[in-house]
Amino acid sequence: MEQPDPTIHQPVRLKIMAALKPLPAGEALEFVRLKAVVGATEGNLGAHITTLEQAGYVGVEKDFVGKRPRTRVSMTPQGRRAFDAYVGYLQDIIGAAG
Repeated sequence: MEQPDPTIHQPVRLKIMAALKPLPAGEALEFVRLKAVVGATEGNLGAHITTLEQAGYVGVEKDFVGKRPRTRVSMTPQGRRAFDAYVGYLQDIIGAAG
């Protein structure tokens, strides 16, 4: 990878991906929890999740708990590969600087 993945490189999207990566495959974080971890507003977080979803990096599930809507976000296999490549890109930069 000669350039960082522009979809992941944006700081809020990088935080989203970093928050989702430690989860086991198929596990999801609720939107409210992700919002707290990332420190973004609802609208801002929603827009960045949409960008990641359109890239195929995250999946979004919407359902209800009782009468309350719930949104959960998980990293897709494609997202895991992209994030691993992004981390590898950063490690190459660090290695070259040392």
